[in-house]
Amino acid sequence: MLTAALALFALSLFLQHEFHVKQALLFLIGAGLGVTLLHAAFGFTGGWRRMIRERRSAGVRAHIMLVVLTSALFFPVLGHLFPGVSAHPALAPVGVSVLVGAFLFGIGMQLGGGCGSGTLFTVGEGQVDMLITLAFFIIGATIGSAHVLWWLSLPSLGTFSLIDEFGWVPALLFQTTCLAMLYAWSQSMERQRYGRVESLGFIHGGDKKFADRLLFGPWPLWWGVLGLAVFNLLTLVVGGHPWSITFAFGLWGAKIWAVLGGDVLAWPYWSTGYPAEALTQSVLADHTSIMDFGIILGAVLAAALAGKFAPAGSLRWTRVVAAVSGGLLLGYGARLAFGCNIGGLVAGIASGSLHGWLWLGAGFTGTLVGVHLRTLLRLDPRSVRGA
Repeated sequence: MLTAALALFALSLFLQHEFHVKQALLFLIGAGLGVTLLHAAFGFTGGWRRMIRERRSAGVRAHIMLVVLTSALFFPVLGHLFPGVSAHPALAPVGVSVLVGAFLFGIGMQLGGGCGSGTLFTVGEGQVDMLITLAFFIIGATIGSAHVLWWLSLPSLGTFSLIDEFGWVPALLFQTTCLAMLYAWSQSMERQRYGRVESLGFIHGGDKKFADRLLFGPWPLWWGVLGLAVFNLLTLVVGGHPWSITFAFGLWGAKIWAVLGGDVLAWPYWSTGYPAEALTQSVLADHTSIMDFGIILGAVLAAALAGKFAPAGSLRWTRVVAAVSGGLLLGYGARLAFGCNIGGLVAGIASGSLHGWLWLGAGFTGTLVGVHLRTLLRLDPRSVRGA
């Protein structure tokens, strides 16, 4: 615990001194996200799997609440209600690239055992199998960056922003209504099977004082929703863009490939714009990378506080195969779909971008396939993790 806290403090000071105070702030925001993710066990993979297999909707309802709250925080900012705040939405074209990429990602997160955020915080928790998933996540994202322009040449409807088309207030009302309908549907599915609905305030671990629970966990899901939404807003205001995760993975892979002698600049994706700029700079200058490092270290700190840091001793060969194949699909899919469940789905919908809704539909469809594959490979214990 002390080591993780000192590492966070020292690296934030280094970033402020060597780069900019913004880098230090984004790193600390990432650490806050890591603590929140781990203490609330907040991830998409297990929540979607429980909905499909058991009709338990707590995870899915928490995800919907996260998008609702983040949208309510984002839309006024992106709708220029505050002229002094410069922020850019996560807009992407509604096309084949997102459709295929999100579908592959949905399969990959079930095989790999985690989504974008889930992979990072479980690595921080000491899950050895997730290190394998992360390594091949990076490889998949790198390969995807070599192919992405071909995918973008396929049919697309272009970008569509609800905020630009309708104004932020009507767009927020319309989107909130759609999300409320999804929330009600997920509740009804659980109530039909069990006669009641699990509370988002339910937690294991008995009675604890507020301060003890806040510091040592575990947190109820609604605490996770609130924490992630607030840190996402801070990312938007400080960084000028919504929280994202997977661009960094492709950047790390491209840098490694270049060190090994690969001609990364021959790939159009890395030859122009911000990717070309990021490739020539330290990874510590990249917003996404520094936040990812913060998430991992924040999760390490939270795991130490909660007494959860426990690396696995051995892995079955089926789990290794699933981690490798899942990681590749996660990385490749995320690159095609303009991000993972965070950068593509949450940031997309919360930015009023129609591609976020396409990501949601395609990603959940891929998850249906991935859950079936998990059954065939006999990957699951009786309990289902939140990652």
